[in-house]
Amino acid sequence: MGFRVGGFELGLLPQGTASVNGPQPLWGVADIEQVYQRLLEYGAQPLDPIADVGEGIRVAAVLDPFGNRLGLIQNPHFDTRAVR
Repeated sequence: MGFRVGGFELGLLPQGTASVNGPQPLWGVADIEQVYQRLLEYGAQPLDPIADVGEGIRVAAVLDPFGNRLGLIQNPHFDTRAVR
């Protein structure tokens, strides 16, 4: 199953096994604190707290209710106009 998101292709394996292992993509967000808190309110469990990894880039991760890792990134240098 595939999705086009902001000019990117995101593929999912329907018979895949939920896990925190393997590839760990990061979902780009504008406000990582707001999104992280919202995911926790929806039932996700914290995995990696929000951390500054340099140059204003912040990352975090939660465990969704199905056992998958969902990574987040707030990157002030990402230029959406360059997508496509």
